[in-house]
Amino acid sequence: MCVNGVDKYVNFIPVKSSINWDEYFMVQAMIASFKSKDPSTKVGCVFVDDNNHQLSMGYNGMLAGIDETKIPWGNDKGVNYELQKYGYVIHSEANAIAHAKCSLKGARVYVTLFPCPECTKQIACHGVKEVIYLSDKYKDSDEVRVSKKLMEMASIKYRHLAISKELISSINKYFIEMIDGIVV
Repeated sequence: MCVNGVDKYVNFIPVKSSINWDEYFMVQAMIASFKSKDPSTKVGCVFVDDNNHQLSMGYNGMLAGIDETKIPWGNDKGVNYELQKYGYVIHSEANAIAHAKCSLKGARVYVTLFPCPECTKQIACHGVKEVIYLSDKYKDSDEVRVSKKLMEMASIKYRHLAISKELISSINKYFIEMIDGIVV
């Protein structure tokens, strides 16, 4: 249809996002993990509502405001617990839950590493309905088996999300182009 000699739909072009919602939020969780100072395992997460709005995000780290030079970051379990990071680190999920400004009931959480039992308990207590994880590198551990059992008992769905190397490559290329001033 033409209006004043111009096709009415001339600026209506088909568009599509190059990233789906699952990928979008997992990439955000991956970026959140970059804030972690943990030298061995950096973890990030993002809590999202049914409308795909971000509710909270977090990463594993120490208590805000403390002198981190007085806290060990090592994971040698052969030394006293007081000299291991495990007694001091706050996991990404607990961090995000502690800083959430609204209810997480019915939310989904995107997390870069399958949650431990303590975080799973908090996820369940806050009514989170689904856990989407990137890595399950400890899948054969007692801790992850307990986490999965807790999720099943609490009717929390969990599923793995694979991020393609092509997507990461595309994001990397895009960021480099932005830095070089090619993308506007």
